[in-house]
Order: sequence, then C-alpha cells, then structure tokens
Amino acid sequence: MAAVNVSQLKLGDKIGEDVLTPLGGVLFQKGKIITPKELEILQAFLVTSVAVDNGTVTSKAKEEVQEEPRAERTEQAESSPLQNEYEKLLTLLRKVFESYVTGEGLPIMDIRSQLEKLLLHVQSYKILTFMPRQFNERDYLLHNSITSAMTSYLIAQWTGFPQKDWMQIALGGLLHDIGNIRIDKEILTKPNPLTGEEKEEMKRHTVLGYQLLKNVAALNEGAKLAALQHHEKVDGSGYPLGIDATQIHPYAKIVSIADIFHAMTLNKAYRKAASPYLVLEQIQEDAFGKLDPAYVTVFVNKVTQFHNGTVVKLSDGRIGEIVFSDAKHPTRPWVSIGGVIVNLTVERQLHIKEVLK
Repeated sequence: MAAVNVSQLKLGDKIGEDVLTPLGGVLFQKGKIITPKELEILQAFLVTSVAVDNGTVTSKAKEEVQEEPRAERTEQAESSPLQNEYEKLLTLLRKVFESYVTGEGLPIMDIRSQLEKLLLHVQSYKILTFMPRQFNERDYLLHNSITSAMTSYLIAQWTGFPQKDWMQIALGGLLHDIGNIRIDKEILTKPNPLTGEEKEEMKRHTVLGYQLLKNVAALNEGAKLAALQHHEKVDGSGYPLGIDATQIHPYAKIVSIADIFHAMTLNKAYRKAASPYLVLEQIQEDAFGKLDPAYVTVFVNKVTQFHNGTVVKLSDGRIGEIVFSDAKHPTRPWVSIGGVIVNLTVERQLHIKEVLK
C-alpha cells in the first residue's frame, strides 16, 4: 500500500484507507474503487493524496471502469438486493402490461408477491439518490410505477397510516398509471408537446385505470381510487372529476405526491430529469392548493434528513459538504465548499443539483 498523488490516480485504483474531508467526515471508505466521479470529488475537496491498494484490482477491472460511461456510474446503480428485486418486478410488470393489453387477467398475487420481496429492502431505498441499474426511456412508465410504489409505501409509514394500509397504498402507487396501456403509444412517447386533443386523450388514463382495477378483489377501494384520483387537486382544479380535498381518497393524495416527484426526476423521451431538490421545492409550492399540505411537509422533511457531511454538487458545478440544515428550509442547507460556507437559503440562484455521497 502506498500514498498516491490524486493527479496520478488511475481509474480502477482501490482506496487503501478511509479518506476524510477537511471537517473530519469520511469522504470515501477503504476499498472504494476510483471512477471519474470519485476523482472529481477528491479534487473538489483539495485532497492531495490517498492510500491506494492496487494489489486486488485487476487490469481488466480498470479497463471496465475506464470504458464505462460516466453518467452510468452511480452509487445506487451498483448491485444490491434492492436493485435485484427491483429488476425482477420491472420484468414482471413489463410482461403484465403487455399481456393486459390483449385482455388477459391481472395476476395481482404475482405482482403483490414480488412487490413484497422488493419492499423487504425498502430501508436501503434513498428517494433522492436512487437510480435504477438499468434505465431505458421507453420503460419510463414502468420505472415511475415501481418508484412511486416504494415512495408511497414510505409516505404511508411516515404519515402514520396503520400497517394494514401500507401494502395497499404501495399497490395503488404501482398500478396508478395502468390506464396508460389503453392510450395510443404514439401519444405516450411523443417527443414534442401534445396537442389539446392529445392532452384530453392522455387524461383518460385515470378513468381507464379505474375501470381495469375495479373488479380486482385483492385491491381495496383506496388502491383502485389511486388510479382514478391521482391527478385530482385539493382545490378542485384537477381531473377527471374536479373533486376537492374532502372527496379525494387519502391513498390518492399520497400517490399523487410520489407520482409528481418521480415524473419530474426520471428521464422522459421529451425532457431530461430535473434536480430532485428543485422538484421538492415545486412540490412545496403545490402544497398550497394542489397537494395535501400535511403529507407534503412530512415527505419533504423526511427525504431531506441528511447527516452533516453529505457530499453534494451545486447547480454551478461546485462540490461541497452539507454542514447545517435549517428545519424551516429543508431543501436549502448550508454547504461548505473549500472552507467557504454557501447558505442556499440566501443564495437563491443556486440549488443542489445532485447528492454524490
């Protein structure tokens, strides 16, 4: 093991000792493999050298890291039980949606069984940083469905729903967009803005989804109504019925928050994913008249509970670590960059673009 200057590190090198930030936090643990992202973080924190143990890293492994596109190198994309069960559910859901189009019945018990296996690992699911290991834009609806299920499950716990409701709320999140299988695929994948007529056609997915689920005995009424009502707004401005907060089912209020978050933070054919922090701020604004304010407050506070030392990238490209989080402004903590504190509650032109570690 030897200390190596950061400028001389090679992709695929293995860190031999923990690397600390200037404030004493662990930047990288022993055993971490160097990729372009790790190099960027080391340079941003002005780390001059690290202990490297190259004895267990093969040249082939280095070549694989070198060749792998940087955009695909994320902590969350590495193999894990969560990712494995996620991919099994993705495969099952793809087959189900394809067969459902032809009129076959919904294998709800198979779906529930695989969802239960996924949710056994939900505590390792980090909403703001999770990235499916394999993502293709043509599978956007499937990814939105699965992530909405996991997020809805957690919101149900956080907001104090009885345990008997958690799985039904997760199923409501998983199947909330199932009506889209009856919508013209050209509309669903259109890379340009929809016409007024196409928008009206898209809105039909809520009613179509409810019709597909209404006779599924294994779903309770709340899970079915999540498909019908997840685009309703608490002020009555939503669709398809234009009902207000007093008539929207609690399940639908939860699924609506999850759906909006993931719809904006997943890549689509016609637009790239937005920063999760900007999306959270938009959801906070929508809490006034659009979404349930109590559920929104719990959701935002829970997903932004980062420990001091969390490494983030700002919208101007700079990298730093969170040193203080203001409970009144959970999406805008203080970030230390090279010893200088950037208070995001003051510097409103900046926002957190990405959580790196």
